Parts: sequence; C-alpha cells; structure tokens
Amino acid sequence: MTPSHLNQAHGFALTIIGERINPGFKSTKALFDTEDLPGLQALAVKQAEAGARYLNVNIGARALTDPHFMAEVIRAIQAVVRVPLSFDFPSAQVQEICLKTYDRAKADGALPIVNSITEHRWDLMDLYPALGPFKVILMASERVEDGVAKGNKTAQEIAGTAKRGALRLAREHGMAMDDVFIDLSVSAIIADTAGLNRATLDAVRLIGEDPELKGVHMMGGLSNIGQQLPAKAIDGSDLKHSLECAFLTLAAPHGFDTVLGTPWRGYHPLPDDHHVLATYRAFLEQSGSNALRAVRKFYKA
Repeated sequence: MTPSHLNQAHGFALTIIGERINPGFKSTKALFDTEDLPGLQALAVKQAEAGARYLNVNIGARALTDPHFMAEVIRAIQAVVRVPLSFDFPSAQVQEICLKTYDRAKADGALPIVNSITEHRWDLMDLYPALGPFKVILMASERVEDGVAKGNKTAQEIAGTAKRGALRLAREHGMAMDDVFIDLSVSAIIADTAGLNRATLDAVRLIGEDPELKGVHMMGGLSNIGQQLPAKAIDGSDLKHSLECAFLTLAAPHGFDTVLGTPWRGYHPLPDDHHVLATYRAFLEQSGSNALRAVRKFYKA
C-alpha cells in the first residue's frame, strides 16, 4: 500500500506533489552539480512509487542560464515516470521552455502545473493562450496594492487574494476551479509571533466555505512549520513531522487537500489527545512573547 493510499485510509485524502527534485535538498543539488540524470530519474521513480501524484521540478538559478539542461532534465524524468510535472520557477522564459518540452502523452494526457502565479507575476499567464492548457499554483501569500507587492498577514487578506486570482483565472482564461491550486504559506512557528499560522488556518476555512471557489484545491509546503526546532517533542515523537500532521489535522476537513512534500513521510491525522496537536492548538491562541513561550511546550516539560 502506497503512502497516498495510507493517507486516505487514515482520514486524509491528500494529493502529494513530490518536492525532492530541488537543489534545496543537498543530495539533489549534488545530482544537479554532477549532471547525474540517472540519479534524478531514480529520485523521480522513488517519489512516484511512494504515491506522488505530481512531481515538482526546480533546478534552481541554472534554469535561466542553461535552458538545454532544464529541457534535458524534463525529458529524462518523463522517460521513467508517467506522473505529470509541476514547473517551479518565477520566469516566463523558463516556464516557456518547460511547457514546450513537456510531453503530455508521456503523462497519460495529464496537464502540467505552472508553479507559481502571483498578482504581481501575472505575466506567466501570457503563456496560456499559446502554450496552454495547464494547471496553476496560485500564491495567496502576497497581493498587489497600489502597484506594490505586499505580504498578506490576515485571513481576510489571504482569502481575498486567493479569490481574486482564482476568479480572474476563470474569467480571463476559462480555467476550471479544479485546475487551480491555491498555495497558502505555512510559517515556521518558532518565529510566528503575529499569528500567521492562525491566519492561514482561518483562511483555509474562509476559502472552503466560499461557494464561488467550490472545487479549488488548497495546498502548501509544510516543511517550514518545524524549522529550527529540536528533532523530538516532549512525548518522544518526531516534532517536525508531528507538527505537519497537526496542521493537516486542522486544515484538511476544510478543503486543504494537497501537499508539496516528501511522499514517503506518510501524513496522517493526529488524535485529539496527541501532545503536539494539543500544544499546537494552544499555540494558535497566542501571539507575541506568549507564542514563543507556547512553542517551548512542544519540547520542554
């Protein structure tokens, strides 16, 4: 049984976008540095076999200077797996190369994903008329106000940005809500004194309750949430993984259905009496220095 099936059997029906083809992981960076295409192919296969529904592809800044290598990586991955790909780079030039290289037939006809669109990076949608159709990851963490990009800090700002973008995709490009993934940034709790985790979870509820956004997918990369925390919680559990599962336990019932993550981690709901879930809930009620004190309760008696 693959981890994706395990997620569903235990209460999460999650789509996993495999995150590992990214130079942010030291082992993957070494594969890029040595142009080890068989190694990248093995990594793609491992993620697909572990239940990834999509594979995110990011070769870093080299995508701008070496488009041939970018295309070579895509062709190599598609030679060994049939899952669709997500192309992760904020440049229309790079995305154009990715979309032209991508072979839908090798993904059983599935559309690729352009990751990611923001209100101030809407020029990526200029590719849609010529190179579409494709799916979109829409960032809800930042908006444009008076021509200036600003970070969203409240649930209303996050949900408002998500709604504007999703409805614009539908209105201007005829895009179905099912082809839109709204990325809600999940902040590291160790520095979250402004209630950003709480705002994100409240935004999930607002988006999930909005009838105009019915069918849209909500997603995020969860690996930041436990950044710079000790490996183990006070109950002996893997603190970072338990925090990821705690977030999902609260978010998934409201429509958060996609994770940019490592598919073999096996995300699962936590029981109400789980120490990390209970402590995370208490943390969400705090702000300022009280939030920092609440964080210590994860790993100190």
